[in-house]
Formats: sequence, structure tokens, C-alpha cells
Amino acid sequence: MRSVAILAWLATLSVLTVCPATAQRQSAPVQEPSQQAGLWGQIERLDWKFGPTQGSIAGVAAIAVPQGSVFLGSAGTRRFLELQGNLGEDNTYTFAPGDLRWFAAFSFDESGYVQDDEKIDPVALLEILKRNNASGNEERQRRGLQTLVLEDWYIVPHYDVQTKRLEWGTKLRQASGDITVNYTIRLLGRSGVMRATLVSEPASLDQDIRTFKAGLTGFEFNQGQRYSEFRSGDKVAEYGLAALIVGGAAAAAAKSGAFKAIGKFVAFGVFGGLAAAWAAIKSFFSRKRANA
Repeated sequence: MRSVAILAWLATLSVLTVCPATAQRQSAPVQEPSQQAGLWGQIERLDWKFGPTQGSIAGVAAIAVPQGSVFLGSAGTRRFLELQGNLGEDNTYTFAPGDLRWFAAFSFDESGYVQDDEKIDPVALLEILKRNNASGNEERQRRGLQTLVLEDWYIVPHYDVQTKRLEWGTKLRQASGDITVNYTIRLLGRSGVMRATLVSEPASLDQDIRTFKAGLTGFEFNQGQRYSEFRSGDKVAEYGLAALIVGGAAAAAAKSGAFKAIGKFVAFGVFGGLAAAWAAIKSFFSRKRANA
């Protein structure tokens, strides 16, 4: 009954954007309709919280979930990502419009207070990311994931001192030649950084970014966790804004020689592949509803 109920509820919302053929080719082996139907059925049965409500994120923040939007807790998000062929991760949370035309994955890095007085050099950072990308593709191949080559910024990194948000977007080319984009925001708090990654399609990305950022007006760190509540003696991160872009704590560890793996650096590429897989799933559901 739950599956039927959520399907009916989703059907009352706006029609999903049908992904272009190029986006469908980006995903890993194309699934048969019966497989996609089963996959969507599993997604429907996850423990979605429907707005209006409030979503708690990692015990340090909350986001207002308005009417027509949904929220998924840590266990549900792990399964949600796994169903799309991504590596599941605990303590990650999902915020999305009810029709799931895009979604945002939130996770908190308790790395300490990040000082925000560092100047950002986009040219230098892009070169670092490209070097990390080359190494990351070796890891992606080992895991059986499609390679993604970082080409350029989609959105040049910039920091808003008022909202304490660091924002950037990267443009990546898949082995098929198709382009995918990752859009990321880091929200600075007293004890660490909230990571928010938007998963969308190139055709609707600009509009989805605007909608997502509007939704972030309902995001707030809990009392005692806000950036402005920093006090002397609090833990201070060993890195600044630039390192958040090239890998955060992993980048700091790399400088000291203590970092031996590359998993953190691979993350931005993993979500690129996830966006392509999600486009194929959405396309199937859009056709299913149209034929109902």
C-alpha cells in the first residue's frame, strides 16, 4: 500500500523532465523496463518524510521541508544511493522536490571551525583537481565505474561571507564523450562543515540550482553549532576554504604525508556518474506515468 500511496502522491506533482538520450547513454548497463520498475518500486518504499516537516541532519542542523518536498534520513539515503549504483555512505541525508527531478545529498564533516579569510585562486585549484582526477580515475576503473575527466569549472568557486557558503561547480566528460556537471555547496558551522551536493541533469541544472538555493533558506545549524557561536578553545580546522574544494581533511592530510588513499578525491567524480544514472531512472518513471 505504501508504494501505491507514494506513487499517487508523486503523480499529483509536476511532470518529470525527460532526460536527453545522451544522459541515458551515460549510465552503466542499460536496464530493462522490468528492472527499472523494480528499482523505482524500491525507491518508493524508502522512508520518505513528506513536507511540511523538518529534516534533522547529523544532529547538528535542520532543514525546513516545505509542502511538495521530501526528506530522507541516513539509512534511507544510503540505500537510495546504492540503488543508483553509487557507493553507499552512512550519515548522509537527502532533500528533494517531491517529483525527484533533482535531489541534494547532505553530510557533515566534524573537522572543526574553518577560518574563512583565505583568498581563493580558481586557476590553481583547477590544476590540483585535474591532477587528483587523473588518480581518481584509476580508482574508478578498479571499482568498475566509468571514468570522468575534469575539464573546467561550471561555476567558478566563490564564497559568500554573509551566508558562510562556499559554492562551485565542475564540468566533467565521460568516456562516452557526454558532459556531466557536479554542483557543490559547503556551509560553514562552528564545529565543522556541511557538505551539500546537488544531483541533477545538465538540461535543467541552472533552474535546479536556483530552486535548491531557495530551499537552503530553510537550512540552519542548530543553536550552539552556528559559525557565529565560535568561542576561543573550540577546535579549529587545519585547512581553509581552498582545501574544502580540493578535498578538505584529505587535502590537509596529504600535505603532511599521512594520507595514503584517494577515496575523498574520487567523491566528486562518483556523483557525476550518479547524476547520469538518476537521469535514466527518472526517464523511465516519466514514461510510465505518461502511459498510465
